Amino acid sequence: MIERHSSGLQGRRLLVVEDEYIVAAYLAYELEELGAEVIGPAGTVEEALQLVESEGSRLDGALLDINLHGLRVYPVADALAARGVPFIFATGYDVTAIPEAFRGVPRCEKPVEKALLAKSLKFR
Repeated sequence: MIERHSSGLQGRRLLVVEDEYIVAAYLAYELEELGAEVIGPAGTVEEALQLVESEGSRLDGALLDINLHGLRVYPVADALAARGVPFIFATGYDVTAIPEAFRGVPRCEKPVEKALLAKSLKFR
């Protein structure tokens, strides 16, 4: 079991972008258990972009699902990258389905385990 103080996420403000309500609630719960403050979750690209706009300078990182109701999350990834906010993908997609520009972004396979989530979100 990972404790809050040892997760490296204590007090971190993390945006969660996920369109499936149950998955979003689970991820938010797990991140909060690790000590993070969850922003969102956002279920659409539009909602996520609004949160990046309003919270961008205060975000420590983000967890992005790639497919949001049939739309790709890449505009959100671009907005985060432009602000210097690190992010990871939580997805069922294989790395070959990810555009070249984002192939270096860490990727967690769904369902994401708590330990992997904590490890992957320890940004540089």
